[in-house]
Order: sequence, then C-alpha cells, then structure tokens
Amino acid sequence: MRKLRIGIDGRAWTSPAAGVRRYISGLVPALLTLDDPIDIVSLGGPADGLPRGVTWVDEPPHPPTNLGWSSVGLPWAAGRADVDVIHAPAYTAPLTGRVPIVLTIHDVSYERRPDWYPYRRDWLRRAFYRRSALRASQVVTDSNFSAREIEAAYGIPTDRITVAPLGVSHLFVPKASGVHHEPPPGVHPGFLLHVGDLHARRNLDVVVRALIDARRQSTVPFPMSLVLAGVDRGTGDALEQMAAAASLPDLVVCLGQVREDCLIALYREAAALVYPSRYEGFGLPVIEAMACGTPVIASRAASIPEVLGEAGILIDPDDVAGWSAAIATVLSDETTRARMRAAGLARATEFTWARTARRTLEAYKSAVKR
Repeated sequence: MRKLRIGIDGRAWTSPAAGVRRYISGLVPALLTLDDPIDIVSLGGPADGLPRGVTWVDEPPHPPTNLGWSSVGLPWAAGRADVDVIHAPAYTAPLTGRVPIVLTIHDVSYERRPDWYPYRRDWLRRAFYRRSALRASQVVTDSNFSAREIEAAYGIPTDRITVAPLGVSHLFVPKASGVHHEPPPGVHPGFLLHVGDLHARRNLDVVVRALIDARRQSTVPFPMSLVLAGVDRGTGDALEQMAAAASLPDLVVCLGQVREDCLIALYREAAALVYPSRYEGFGLPVIEAMACGTPVIASRAASIPEVLGEAGILIDPDDVAGWSAAIATVLSDETTRARMRAAGLARATEFTWARTARRTLEAYKSAVKR
C-alpha cells in the first residue's frame, strides 16, 4: 500500500508574504518527521533549498498570473506528480480538477472587513479567494476564531474546517546570559517592538499615542521608542508624522522587513512586544516573542487572546490610557516582567510545528476520504 502522496504548492517557498514562507518552512519538515510516513512533492516553485525528503516537479507552461498558475499550472503539475491531495498553503487553489484540495486560510479579514483593503481590484482577489475556499475539500486554519470567521464568511460547515495552530521555530529562544546583540542603526536599548506589515488593521497609532502620553508624563525611560519590523503597506509615514508633530521624532523607527537573525535579535533585546492589532487569524509574533522571553502587551481582539492566554497583558484596542499604563508597568516593574517572561516561555512550549503537522495530516486524510 503506497504512502499518502501530498503535493505542496511550491510557490509558497518564495511567497512575497513572510508569514506564508514561515508557515511552509515550519510545517513541511514537521510533516516529514511524523510516525505516519508520507511523500511530499513540491509542485513548481524553486528546485533548490527544499527540506530533505521533499521531491520536486517543475512548473508546466501556464498563463503568467497567479490565477493562471492556480487554474492551469498547479493542477497540471499535480497530475505529473501523481499526488493524492494538493495542499495550497495560502488562500488560492485550483478551481477545477479531480485531485482533492486542502486549502489553508490564515484569516478572512479581507472578507469580514473589506474597508481595510481599499484597492481597485480587491473585489477580484476576494472572488478568487471565495471560489478557492468553496472548491476545497478541507480548509485548514490557525485558530478557533478564524474557523468561526470562515464559517460565517463562506458558509463552510465546521466538519470541513481543521484548526491547526501554528508552531514556533526552535531558533526563537532567549538570549544567552552575557550576550548582547548590536541593534540596527537608530534603535536604542529598551525599545518596544512590533513585528508584522504596517497597515490599518494593525492599529499602531494607538501605541504611538500611548507612548507620546507616557513620554510627556515621564512614566517611561527616555528615549523610549517604538521599533517597527515589517513591510510598510501605507501607514508608516503617518505614524512618523504623529511622532514628529508631538516633537518626538525619535519615537517611531521603521526598519522595514528584516532578516530572520536580525528579527530574533530584536525580540531578545526588546523591552516588550506590543501587538495592538484589531484582527488576526493567529498572530505568530506573539508566540515568537514569548519563546524569546519577551513580555507581550496585546489587544483583546480576534484570535489574540486565544494565542496569548494569560501569559501577557491584554488591552482594549482603543484604550490609549490603558496601553500607556500597561507599557509603563512592564517597563518599571521588574516583578511583572519576570512573571510575564516565565509565563510566556511556558505558554510558547504549547505551540509546536509537530502539533501543526499532526492536525494538518488529519486534514489531508479527511480530504482524500471525502
């Protein structure tokens, strides 16, 4: 009896979305270490740098668009590879074909809050995502919150949705005693950190306003700053202008996307991670920060309480005074920092890629049976 043969959309390895790359890089090696042996084929994408044990099939000719790849190239590659199931790791999947599809949907903010995506062709993307979701035999998502949102957005029954929380890489650990990481230019010790692309739903203006208040009231050390590690999707300039208007031009530091080694160093050196987002399907930076021993202050919204649990401080996303007070407490109270560090480290151990892989394999088997 042959092993279950899974075709992974190989373009995920080079996705422009860092979160998708992190997802596939954590999931696939974990799948290959499960007791239940499987074959994994990368359908298209790069031939080099794949995890040991993954085979590769080249991309066949197809129209040079994402829709063209999903509609023509991916199913053709799946046929060449003779796979039992196709795993599309990020929102889009073949709209036709006989091979069952497992589709990962990390969140449906674009469907539930389209006002956050005021792009001229966003309706087309949303239509493609919807068709992909309805076509999939099984949907995988990162949290119970997202499962409820997917059901509400697309009417997909719960038995077709598998919740597989994300894991955290073994590289995200506290810094060794006596080790100091040299911060990037413009980053001063004791900073607050936010990780993730900068756009409206991340709600970062609330932290900027909270820091402005805290700096004026001298409840945080000078020169406390907010360091933003992520691609600017249109809000970075406004945040810097808020700081400049308050005569605090050093308050906001936009680094853009950073390498993984730099990101780990930032987590380890930060006084706290601030995560004021209004909507997340999971919130991977929350567990990465906890795994590095960094206190987390986050919004009480969407999936974030489900991920953070009681290991950090949860604040209403619109409560500027609450954010200011929480930041001041974490920075000034060593007992609070030590408690949050210990609780975060313990909480992070619950999020493993092995657990993600086991639940994802269950989704593959359900799709094949269906």
